[in-house]
Parts: sequence; C-alpha cells; structure tokens
Amino acid sequence: MQKIIAQIAQEIRVQARQVTAAVELLDGGATVPFIARYRKEVTGGLDDIQLRELEARLGYLRELRDRLQTVIKAIDEQGKLTPALLAALHAAATKQELEDLYLPFKLKRRTKGQLAREAGLEPLADALLANPALVPADEALAYVIPTRPVVEGEDKQPDFSTVPAVLDGVRDVLSERWAETPALVQDLREWLWVEGLLQSRLMAGKDENHADVAKFRDYFDYDEPISRVPSHRALAVFRGRSLDILDAKLVLPEPPVWAEPVEARPSTLRQVQDRPSS
Repeated sequence: MQKIIAQIAQEIRVQARQVTAAVELLDGGATVPFIARYRKEVTGGLDDIQLRELEARLGYLRELRDRLQTVIKAIDEQGKLTPALLAALHAAATKQELEDLYLPFKLKRRTKGQLAREAGLEPLADALLANPALVPADEALAYVIPTRPVVEGEDKQPDFSTVPAVLDGVRDVLSERWAETPALVQDLREWLWVEGLLQSRLMAGKDENHADVAKFRDYFDYDEPISRVPSHRALAVFRGRSLDILDAKLVLPEPPVWAEPVEARPSTLRQVQDRPSS
C-alpha cells in the first residue's frame, strides 16, 4: 500500500501524508465532497479536483495490484515464473501492460502454433529466424512427418506430410510468438491508433428502412480515424454490430504500398530482413 500512496503523491504532486489521510477517510466511507469541504485540516488542504484524481488512481492502482498477484500466482503454478519475468510484471505500470506480459501464459485452446510445436517444428522456426541464409524448403525436408492411418477414437492429427505444410506450421509458430510479444503488441496498438480507421457498413441483406435498422443509418457507410472517434459513436457502432445490423472493423485508410506494413514491426523487433524473391 505504501508503494501506491507514494505513486499517487508523486502523480498529483502532494505529500505522502496527505494521500494517506485521504485514503483513510475514503476507506472509512467519506465522500470526496465531504472530505474537500469538511476535512481540509486532515488532508492538508486537498481540494475537490485533487481528491477526485486521488480516488480514481487509488481504485485503479489497487485493481492493478490485485491483478498482478493473480497473474503471478497463475504463471508460478505453471512453473514458468522467472526472475526476469517477475521483475517485468512488477514494473508494469498499466493493466494493459500487465495483460500483454501475461498473454503467452494464459490457458487457451490448442492453437495451430501449439500443434506445430507439439509436432516438433519449433526448432525449424528458430533456425530459419536466426539464419536468413537458410533455404526454408530445403530445411523443412527433415521435418516432414509421414501420414499415418487414423485410429478410431483418436483426435485428428495435423498434417505435416509435405514441405508446404511444414512451412505453414513454422509460420503458425512464429505468428503466435509475435502475437504474444508485449513490445510488438504495444507498437502495433500505437501504430493502429494513429493510422487506422473505424469502419462500419450495413450488413448484406438488411432492410435499411426497417425501424430497428434505420436507427443506425448514420453508420451504414461510416469511416473515421480511430483516434478521433468519440465514445458515443463507438458505442453506437458496437451496438449495431452486436445486433447483427452493422459490419464493423478496423482498417487502414488506403491499400498499403507493399505487401503488408505490419510485417515491418516484427522484422524490426527481431532485426531480420525480408529475403528477395528468387
């Protein structure tokens, strides 16, 4: 708790004893207007604006602290909590940063990347990533797994009986790894916030004159930069989507100049370059 108090004191530029006094009053059931008006001598003169910011940050940081303990316990139970990871978790300043760090350790359904790793394709993915001079198709030959008869009662196994299938598995391994890399996820989030558009269209087959559908007429052909979308328009689009009236998605404002601008992010992060096509 002392860490939270010290952080709030630094953020709102007051003394820690003032924050401590305000927290005790808030925890005791006092409201912000009451404290601001009748307990100035206790808080050292904190005003209504300071107290409201203090209250908001107190709630957020307490939720962050509680979530941190939950995440640490979950990762530790998997036997994957390293000192470096523990330090990174404690250093997370926001809930989003914490969730980005936790993402690779969340229990989830078996993914294509997981199936490829279980089939032993991760060493190939690591080798190709580490050495761009390798020829993927040549290296993949050693990882081809012959098909075997399906045994009744067994789950269907992924097919890695051809070089293209093996290389698809490698892509799944790397794609999943990058999708769970906190620095890359944050970079993409910031990039999309600046460059992306929120787009909505009337779903095919909907009668635009129907009373329930017509309520969303402003969003039948709607595009707006994500960073400028006000909350009421975002909520309207999301509601239209939940009612299966609008088709909503995040898009780029115009077709990319090259294959996929997002590819530059993992390439830069991993310090690798695209191989010229032969």
